[in-house]
Amino acid sequence: MGRALLEQFPAAADVFARAAKVLGYDLAALCLEGPAERLNATVFSQPALFTHSMASLAAMQDAHPDWLQQAEAAAGLSLGEYTAVAFAGALSFEDGLRLVQERGAAMQEAAERSPSGMCSVIGMEADRLSDLCNEVRHDGEVLQLANLLCPGNIAVSGHLSALARLEPAAVAAGAMKVVPLSVAGAFHTSLMGPAVERLRKALDRVEWRPARLPVWSNVDARPHREAGEIRDLLARQVCAPVQWEASIRGLIDSGIGMLVEVGTGKVLRGTIKRIDRRFPTEGFGE
Repeated sequence: MGRALLEQFPAAADVFARAAKVLGYDLAALCLEGPAERLNATVFSQPALFTHSMASLAAMQDAHPDWLQQAEAAAGLSLGEYTAVAFAGALSFEDGLRLVQERGAAMQEAAERSPSGMCSVIGMEADRLSDLCNEVRHDGEVLQLANLLCPGNIAVSGHLSALARLEPAAVAAGAMKVVPLSVAGAFHTSLMGPAVERLRKALDRVEWRPARLPVWSNVDARPHREAGEIRDLLARQVCAPVQWEASIRGLIDSGIGMLVEVGTGKVLRGTIKRIDRRFPTEGFGE
């Protein structure tokens, strides 16, 4: 993870070096060499993904400075929203890294309180899937829509017992497939409630500034610049469903000309094409 960036762009390597000073361990070595089990743990994966995205932005300054200069807004999916907020200038890279480190630790701790997880349901509409979650959920269980990514692709979070019943029920109801996700717990549900207070304290410790660009929030799918609003929404985001499709539709309707996915993978471009297949997208940092 990040090998091409580190080898090709000194600016990206500098971001990883700055991250090591904040974290107290060699993040670049962990990304390049693993072990995968350690890197995949939420407490390590969140700082790694944030740093990789910020390193990609630093490299983009050399490779495509026009993309950065012409940027009109920012958005990120779940953890990616911290990259959007840092890119928009509402907080520094170092403070953003401290926040995602604390967020990862708090969410890991909350996840360990009960067996829970997430799955991606392909080929069902949100209303029908929400009804199905209500049908298969037992008393005392959590099972709800967590990431509304794009038409026909929605992530569900909840107790493992409820997720086990959802899979056959969703396929029987017409879903194309149900894919378990490799995550520590039921993110973006009430099961993450214990993480919120700890995260709020961390959010209050860092220095905030008004964003120079509007940041589209996962919580309400609306643009925000005021520092206090952004800070509050990041705390609420841990338990709230991610309104990604609504955010992308709002960005497109606002008149932007292109969306650039920053960081590893092509997942976000895939969701955008499902929302509007004609809208131009690019990517950097894979």
